[in-house]
Amino acid sequence: MHWGHVVSNDLTNWEYLPIALTPGDDCDKNGCFSGTAIVHDGKLWLMYTGFIENQGGDTIRQVQCLAESDDGINFQKHGIVIGEEQLPEGYSPSDFRDPKVWLHGDYFWCIIAARKIEGKGRILLYKSKDLLHWEYVNDLLGTDSAGTMIECPDYNEELGYLLFCEQFQPSENGEHLNVHTCRWCTGKIDYSTGRFKEDARGIVDYGFDMYAPQTFAGKPILIGWLNMWDRNVPSEKYGFAGMLTVPRNVCIKDGRLHQAPVVNCRGTYQAKVCGKLADKVEKGVITVKATNLQHFAIKMRSNGTHYTQLALIDGQWVFDRSKSGEAISGVEKDSDSLNGIRRMPCSMEKEITLTIVMDAFSVEIFENGRVLSSTIYPPHDADGLELTVQAESCQYERADIVLKA
Repeated sequence: MHWGHVVSNDLTNWEYLPIALTPGDDCDKNGCFSGTAIVHDGKLWLMYTGFIENQGGDTIRQVQCLAESDDGINFQKHGIVIGEEQLPEGYSPSDFRDPKVWLHGDYFWCIIAARKIEGKGRILLYKSKDLLHWEYVNDLLGTDSAGTMIECPDYNEELGYLLFCEQFQPSENGEHLNVHTCRWCTGKIDYSTGRFKEDARGIVDYGFDMYAPQTFAGKPILIGWLNMWDRNVPSEKYGFAGMLTVPRNVCIKDGRLHQAPVVNCRGTYQAKVCGKLADKVEKGVITVKATNLQHFAIKMRSNGTHYTQLALIDGQWVFDRSKSGEAISGVEKDSDSLNGIRRMPCSMEKEITLTIVMDAFSVEIFENGRVLSSTIYPPHDADGLELTVQAESCQYERADIVLKA
């Protein structure tokens, strides 16, 4: 595993830069795993997990490493800065990864996913004066996670939320059907105790495919991995290995995490919907604004035989990819998962705005700050769209993504 590097001035068009981190040193000879970046003293610093496979199993070592760059392109490694000796007693050195770093007061602070040797996932808090020498502070939550391991913690102090992924967690009353999923928790870290004081929690994304979201420093923009563990991933035949979500503006509203897509796009078509509407869309942004919505169903990426559907049923958005194209399946055995179904609450407000961001192999659905994201692998000729609506009034808009030459 390497660190790729891309740069953008609009979060839609990206330019590839040289690889930032390549494994091979003693501290990361088998992989440069996830981490974070921070600007300090005019330099770009990367803190990441070095993976050392050894003989596998309990002999694996995951350590936190540091690299710096004067120009943001060429990086010099400093080796291990938080290793096995900085782990508190009883925590596994083979499951210790994904550092997230920020500056608060006179210290840099870092949260790292960890696991109790005889327990489940935890998040550990460290502090440092110089990014090189770190001191353990506390176990951030102080209790085992619902799943076997936590990954990719993310903390935004300004907005007041903590994100973390849980592996192999049980479903909760029909929610969190993905065995690997991501939670948000509102609240703040008490730096005097090293504990996170939680106010509320929820699910980051209701779809099949969203994991490991991270927030950019300086702007409340979030990007996640648009795939999922323990599933077949058909993308290899198309020449790519997974993808990322559309960037999302985030805020805390009404006590929960709200997300909205950030896409450089240009409106190209709009129409009033009286019952039914047909269009052709493969990539783009669809917006439907309805007053007193009573019925809604949309088929996307359709060629008649194959299609992806979203419908409003009993106050829920019900997403169905069972006929999208190439089948995607995983370890989940509940009826919804086996039938290609995911559900998201609908606001059921008088005025509803539904936004759908479509790419060649993905659908991301936004309504009232909630999101449902999933990959799809339809045939190349599947570009039809069929919308059926019953409402007092309804406006349909299509915007094309602005791609620069």
